[in-house]
Amino acid sequence: MRIPISALMGLILTGGFFLVAIFADFIAPYGMAEVVGDVWEPRSAEHLLGTDNIGRDLLTRLIYGGQTTIFIATLATALSFTLGSILGLSAAVLGGWVDQVISRLVDLLMSIPSLIFALVILSVMPVTVPVLILVMGLLDSTRVYRLSRAVAVDINVMDFVEAAKLRGEKLSWIIFREILPNALSPLVAELGLRFIFAVLFLSTLSFLGLGVQPPASDWGGMVKENKEGIVFGIGAALVPAAAIAILAISVNLVADWVLNKTSDLKGGRGG
Repeated sequence: MRIPISALMGLILTGGFFLVAIFADFIAPYGMAEVVGDVWEPRSAEHLLGTDNIGRDLLTRLIYGGQTTIFIATLATALSFTLGSILGLSAAVLGGWVDQVISRLVDLLMSIPSLIFALVILSVMPVTVPVLILVMGLLDSTRVYRLSRAVAVDINVMDFVEAAKLRGEKLSWIIFREILPNALSPLVAELGLRFIFAVLFLSTLSFLGLGVQPPASDWGGMVKENKEGIVFGIGAALVPAAAIAILAISVNLVADWVLNKTSDLKGGRGG
């Protein structure tokens, strides 16, 4: 199987980010909150990216920040896809009042801007990692629901699905064995977009002070901590911003390639 250069680059970069996140404790040269120098020291042999606003090693903060950002974004994306896909496919198959109730609740949630909704919730709840994952996953599941339901409505009227219903197959069989395999192509493409959205959403929350709390590190929090340095020509805040951009591009390259490889699944199949 020949992999396009763009997809290969995306795979390498994405895999690199995840490997660094997994082995952060072994790769990072210093402790996450350890002060090892003066404020905003330039690059040197001891500090390859310099130091941050209070003298912590910027490379170390970047590595641990990537671990936190990718961990939370991955779990939030998994939650949103599990919940959104199951509800969307179920609503399409069941139809009737079940579809109407779920869809109207989703419309209600989507009518409120996600960032404002999250800020309101997090302002009255303890800002912990589980709470962040739950809030981000639930809010993002509405987008997954709309996509999965729209795709499943078209597949649900195909002959092989009708045949499965006439055979008396259970709801779980129809959803997971008949509809889901034929809905994978758009869902896989959306998975990459939702993951990047989760990264950006978490970074935004941290930049506003309601995301990952100090002394823990994440990329959005690093931008907030070092943004004053930009006025003095210090680019410490640009390093995590660049990491976010590179991760977004690499994941999208992989998602585009996977979408092309799974496009053959759009055709109907027998149960």
